[in-house]
Amino acid sequence: MTDQSTNAEATTGRLGLSGKLLALTALFVMVSEIMIFVPSVANFRLNYIDDEMNRARTAALALDAAPDGAVAEPLARKLLASIGARALVLKSGEARRLLAVADMPPEVAITIDRREPAGVSAILDAFDVMLNGKKRLARVVAEAPEQGDFIEIVVDETALRNAMLGFARNVLLVALVISLVTAALVYLALDLMIVRPVRRLTATMVGFAEAPEDASRIVVASGRADEIGVAESELERMQSEIHGQLQQKSRLAALGLAVSKINHDLRNLLAAAQLMSDRLGTVSDPTVQKLAPKLVATLDRAISFCQSTLSYGAAQETPPARRMASLADIVEETRTALGLATEDAQIGFTTAVERGLLIDADPDHIFRILLNLGRNATQAFENRGTPDPARDQIRISGRREGAVVVIEVSDTGPGLPSKAREHLFEPFQGSTRPGGSGLGLAIAAELVRAHGGSIALVEGTMGATFRITIPDRPIDLQARARERARA
Repeated sequence: MTDQSTNAEATTGRLGLSGKLLALTALFVMVSEIMIFVPSVANFRLNYIDDEMNRARTAALALDAAPDGAVAEPLARKLLASIGARALVLKSGEARRLLAVADMPPEVAITIDRREPAGVSAILDAFDVMLNGKKRLARVVAEAPEQGDFIEIVVDETALRNAMLGFARNVLLVALVISLVTAALVYLALDLMIVRPVRRLTATMVGFAEAPEDASRIVVASGRADEIGVAESELERMQSEIHGQLQQKSRLAALGLAVSKINHDLRNLLAAAQLMSDRLGTVSDPTVQKLAPKLVATLDRAISFCQSTLSYGAAQETPPARRMASLADIVEETRTALGLATEDAQIGFTTAVERGLLIDADPDHIFRILLNLGRNATQAFENRGTPDPARDQIRISGRREGAVVVIEVSDTGPGLPSKAREHLFEPFQGSTRPGGSGLGLAIAAELVRAHGGSIALVEGTMGATFRITIPDRPIDLQARARERARA
């Protein structure tokens, strides 16, 4: 079993995303209910006290209206019992009258003044009543009715405490029910919209990591328009690219094995052809004497190419053996190799190389670069139909810009399609013709980079134009001058 499977199983053994979501949802809902509960309890206490004071004002009016302020003791006790007070006092001006008293109350513990607005302290006072209000006496002061300055009563907070505890119990039960229902609804909604899609993505990634060559394990985007939909689309694209690259590498491995076998036999055949070509040097015919050196050089170059056939796949291209070489001579060799040096050539070939231009590079590498680009151009002409020298032209120009040599290879062909432009210089993807491998541009780009240069497609030109820059080596100027003199 892979490491990904082990990690997935370890994750499922712990509190997963769903469990964390449920716990956090319940916690946050409870916090919000507590924030509602605390001021609700404080407000309940104030309303309870205000109701007591309203009843006390009514009783005060009745007691104050009695003749000479004399009220029978049974009536006074009944009025006090109706408001739940031990004593009732009315202050008017300098006079302070005890309107009714049940029993002489013991010492009063706290004083509550309802004439002042309640602030944050009302919350603390509410919890103080619930914790310490049992059998505790409190003096409550409020505005008096009609001409009085204020009215005050002495009450036992036990009844208030019991009422507050009952109210708090009911609020907590309601809050608990609301929290559970809200948490369940939020959990279900988030589980459907987020957790399950994320779990699906996780399972897909783990499964794809176990067998990336299996196309059935690639995630299929659901088409959602949110962030998860974007993640699904990007994951599908990434997995498809990885799957394609793995398939390509498998084909390249098989191709490399086949090429290695072909390379062995082809090298032997070329070696035999080289031995036979050596005998051409003994023929006195002028035409043979003229063509023999070129034939021998071509065979030597072909054998060298066979020996380095597999170097591209192994990313071990031979480092360039740089020296000062004539670019015009390399361009002429390229023209000959393309079969365009004869008068009856069906494709036109022109050059515009500065006179005496020397390039600090490996001549064989530059030849291979130009040959690959030239072959791509000739194939583009052939795909378009019968070549016409007046219409189909290849042009190679070269110039020096300071310490950099600029080479441009252009043609008057149909140009590169958009698909080839998107995968330019990529093997097996940047081909411009059916059945092509795209290795020519890939090899050319690698050889240019080995020289520290660059190659790019020039936009806005007729056909296709590739610009190559080869910088000189940063060596001693005197050594460079001596090398140019030898060249």
